[in-house]
Amino acid sequence: MKIINKGILALNGILCVGCASQQNELPEKADRGNRPNFIVVFADDMGHGDIGAFGNPTIRTPNLDNMANQGQKWTNFYSAAPVSTPSRAALLTGRLPVRTGMSSEKRRVLFPDSNGGLPQSEVTIAKLLNDNSYHTAAVGKWHLGHFSPYLPTDHGFDSYFGIPYSNDMDKIDPTDHFTLVEQEKYQAYNVPLMRNGDIVERPADQRTITRRYTEETVKLIKEFRDEPFFIYLAHSMPHIPLFRSEEFKGRSAAGIYGDVIEEIDWSVGRILETLREEGLTETTLVVFTSDNGPWLTFRTHGGSPGLLRGGKGGTFEGGMREP
Repeated sequence: MKIINKGILALNGILCVGCASQQNELPEKADRGNRPNFIVVFADDMGHGDIGAFGNPTIRTPNLDNMANQGQKWTNFYSAAPVSTPSRAALLTGRLPVRTGMSSEKRRVLFPDSNGGLPQSEVTIAKLLNDNSYHTAAVGKWHLGHFSPYLPTDHGFDSYFGIPYSNDMDKIDPTDHFTLVEQEKYQAYNVPLMRNGDIVERPADQRTITRRYTEETVKLIKEFRDEPFFIYLAHSMPHIPLFRSEEFKGRSAAGIYGDVIEEIDWSVGRILETLREEGLTETTLVVFTSDNGPWLTFRTHGGSPGLLRGGKGGTFEGGMREP
């Protein structure tokens, strides 16, 4: 994938406009002829040392490695927070989480019993692009509010397919958390899979979730190929509990965590392949990163910060510095 500098400048411009637009009117619609497409692929709890391009000696990530080699590899990139909800709020609004109300010391992320979400007053990248004739779609984990008016379709996305919060929430199995994650029982978590505002599957079959997110993204690329688009693909993995499809079981020497990362790498490769097939490689900017660092508490089910100190939940570099 060729990462074009003008695409990066355009994305940076959108982020800057997003910050300014909190108090000003949205810009007028731009010319449709020269606007790039944007795809942001967001992993969940991936460590700085989890992929080959950042030094992992065991987990095979050829597609992500090629992106790093052929495009731009940012080695000093930080998320806005070491946990999910505030990090995602910052990504989509370009604002510090404390300014959006998505940062709290009492409950650091939203839970199924939370009664709020990203305020309607916040202007997201999707809202700005949608108002400028872009197709916009969110696929995967949202975690900024699981009912209206906080869903993706309330924040500038034309469509949404995914789970509304973390894949370990809505736990209905009495087994303790640390034991349960070793058992690979997706039925233990009553997490809903949503299409726009409707629940289409509950519990979501997390064994196939990465593949289904990928298939949805591929479908959207083909559907939008003739018009500018923005797709936000937020994978549920490698947040625990870990699941992967049958094709990736036992693929990695790094165990189930490695299997999960290698399936995410496959997902990125499938997206890049689709862009090539549709003739969109020169007009599409693809960005890959993670919301925060690895969940070290879960040992072999958590990732690696590489040479960095700390992990998810902490403000040492391992918790906030991302690939």
